[in-house]
Amino acid sequence: MRASPARGGQSGFDMGVDFRSPEDIIHSALGVLENGDPQLLVALDEIAAPLYVTDADGFVTYFNEACIEFAGRTPVLRADRWCVTWKLFTDDGEFLPHDECPMAAAIRERRSIRGLTAVAERPDGTRVPFMPYPTPILKNGELVGAVNILVDVTDASQAAELWMQADRAHRLARAGFDKTTAETLGRLADEYAARALALGGPRKPSAIH
Repeated sequence: MRASPARGGQSGFDMGVDFRSPEDIIHSALGVLENGDPQLLVALDEIAAPLYVTDADGFVTYFNEACIEFAGRTPVLRADRWCVTWKLFTDDGEFLPHDECPMAAAIRERRSIRGLTAVAERPDGTRVPFMPYPTPILKNGELVGAVNILVDVTDASQAAELWMQADRAHRLARAGFDKTTAETLGRLADEYAARALALGGPRKPSAIH
C-alpha cells in the first residue's frame, strides 16, 4: 500500500512514506500521534488500510475513511469502544465480545499483539476475516491510547480453503480410481491450486506441481 505525501500545515511534517507493511503504517501513525498536532491526522486519512485510534480506556477517538467501508458502518466517536466493527467472531465462528478482542487485550496488557485473526460482521450480515495490529501508545511510560490497523485477509482465507480442496482432490486421484476418474480429479486439483496461487496463497509442499 502506498500513501500520498501529506503535510501538516506549518509544522512541516512530511508523511511521504512508502508503506510496505502494516508495521510500517503503525510506525508512521505513531509518529503522527506522538507529534500531537491535530492537523496531522489528515496524513492518516491518506492510508488505504482501516486505521483507528482509541484513548487509554479504549474509546474510539479517531478513524479514517477506510474504516467505514471495512466495518460497513460509521463508527461513533467516544461511544464505540475497543473496535470499530459491528460484531466480532473467532475463526471458529464463535461470538467474540468487543471487550475480549485483541485491541482490548493490548490496552489492558500495555503491549502490542500480533499474529491473531478474527472475523468482522457488518450490519448487512457480510463477514470479513482480518488480522488486527493493536499497538498501545505510551508517553513517558504512561498509556495514553492505542492505534490499530485491520488487514483484510479474505484472499488468504480463500486460498487456504482452495489448497485444502486441491490436496483432497490430489489424494483422491491417487486412491485407485480408474484412469479417467483419476485424470479428472488431477485436473480439478490443478485448477484449485491455480486459483489459490492467483489469490496470493503460498504454494504448499503437498500441492501439485
